[in-house]
Amino acid sequence: MPSLVEVTRAVLPELAALEFGEPVACVYNPLDHAWELHHQFLQRFGRGRKEFVLVGMNPGPFGMVQTGVPFGEVEAVRSWLGIRGEVQQPAAVHEKRPVEGLACRRSEVSGRRLWGWAAARFVTPARFFRRFYVHNYCPLAFVSETGANLTPDKLKKVDTKPLFAICDGLLRRVIETVQPRMVIGVGAFAEQRARRVLADHGVEFGRIPHPSPASPAANRGWEPLADAAFADLGIELG
Repeated sequence: MPSLVEVTRAVLPELAALEFGEPVACVYNPLDHAWELHHQFLQRFGRGRKEFVLVGMNPGPFGMVQTGVPFGEVEAVRSWLGIRGEVQQPAAVHEKRPVEGLACRRSEVSGRRLWGWAAARFVTPARFFRRFYVHNYCPLAFVSETGANLTPDKLKKVDTKPLFAICDGLLRRVIETVQPRMVIGVGAFAEQRARRVLADHGVEFGRIPHPSPASPAANRGWEPLADAAFADLGIELG
């Protein structure tokens, strides 16, 4: 069985060969420019079988784009996960979305909420990752001409068809490697893609609310919503 490092490295040439039209002006691949940090994440926390895999949508501009870690809010990556290292500059960078690595002073709200929740319930990364793994369905981030973040569901079908084929294959290989009993979408998009891609993999499916600041419900208190969603799935935390 290949490791997650091998699985990830194998997909890099496929991602590099993709081309995108409007409205995409710039594409970031943190599996490439933040490989040193992403490699640490895979090596430390992606080994062995997991009970649950949380699947997000794609990297945020102040999260995984900077740190190479899914939902990778800088302070959580540095202080709680203990991941440090150098981040390279992508071949193309939008002037409004610089890549500063762990020196980035912006905090990704979604990542701060998710990793803060994990730290509060599990205390240490070792306890959390003994049962859980976190994977982003799409490893690429997209920026428009104005610098706005574009999620994969907002791209043209001519672009998403080859992209999703690669993302589907990567998700399958990740699941085959860590062999969870349940795949949990963080938000509706990730759950829908997981159900479509993994229908014949013998796993259970679930969903928790997305911690995005674009969600009014999450802004009123995401952690209780997440706790309730896990309880509905029959998952005991801690």
